[in-house]
Amino acid sequence: QVQLQESGPGLVTPSQTLSLTCTVSGDSITTSGTGWHWIRQPPGKGLEWVGFIHNNGGTLYSPSLQSRTSISRDTSKNQFTLQVRSVTPEDTALYCSVRVTTIGGTQVTVSS
Repeated sequence: QVQLQESGPGLVTPSQTLSLTCTVSGDSITTSGTGWHWIRQPPGKGLEWVGFIHNNGGTLYSPSLQSRTSISRDTSKNQFTLQVRSVTPEDTALYCSVRVTTIGGTQVTVSS
């Protein structure tokens, strides 16, 4: 059974860095075809995708958060970590880690 356990401070001071770590058990964050995501839900609002780290270590972030966000990993501990810099009260949310076992993608170009 795969389990994801988040850890980190429940209270962060504005302008500081929010740091959350997800410890994975039952699977490896390097398993081929897996993606390890962070999503969040602000109070009274819908879900927002924050970003993810691929099993090969590549990362992708929400454009709205990309300038302040990083996701890293420690394969020896089977953990991945979210950092959001320069937080404001608008970063208040329920933060969740998500394991995705099938990743697909296609390039789309928008052009006239």
